[in-house]
Amino acid sequence: MNLYSSRWKVNIETALFVGFLSLCLVSMTMANGTFHYFAFGSNLLAKRIHIQNPTAVRKGFGYLKDFSLDFFHYAARWRGAPATIVEQEGKKVWGAIWEIDNSNLADLDRQEGVHNSVYKALTLPVVLPNGTTLDCRVYQLVRNPCCIAPDAEDRPYERQPSKTYMNIIINGAKETGLPEDYIALLKRIKHNGNTGDPQLALELEKPIEEL
Repeated sequence: MNLYSSRWKVNIETALFVGFLSLCLVSMTMANGTFHYFAFGSNLLAKRIHIQNPTAVRKGFGYLKDFSLDFFHYAARWRGAPATIVEQEGKKVWGAIWEIDNSNLADLDRQEGVHNSVYKALTLPVVLPNGTTLDCRVYQLVRNPCCIAPDAEDRPYERQPSKTYMNIIINGAKETGLPEDYIALLKRIKHNGNTGDPQLALELEKPIEEL
């Protein structure tokens, strides 16, 4: 082998090694990176989200533009309808912005029932208090309902959340610092009177308020 061939071989091996190291660094960055998640339901409350996503750090709050808060499906754990977002021009859904380690992404998906096609993950722009936007992971029911006002007096029973679920959402909204008029709206939402899973209620719910 002449000197030129030898150098060529060394250069190829060096390039392959550098490429391998770069791939490892990218993989490590992805594994150790974070994503932003917008919570508008029970995950507004820190104690709730930390059960399955201990790396979550609240970064602030914001709202989804042209969406309305609604409830549908049936969650046995909560004994009522869980929250979803429904497209509706001119409406807002306020919520908490969490920064979560990528290592908890699969845990969050499992919590939301993505594997069972209960919720689907979306990436939507969340409007921040300063008017800028931040792309966040958001979950919406796969079988989403038609739109009705969140505080509709004639909300059908199958679209009513449980009392426990609403208390946790309201406590989370207060903890997050959401606007008072939005918290007042949450308090007007008709619930079915049920208490959720006793273990969750005991762990997450403050003394039950009369909503």
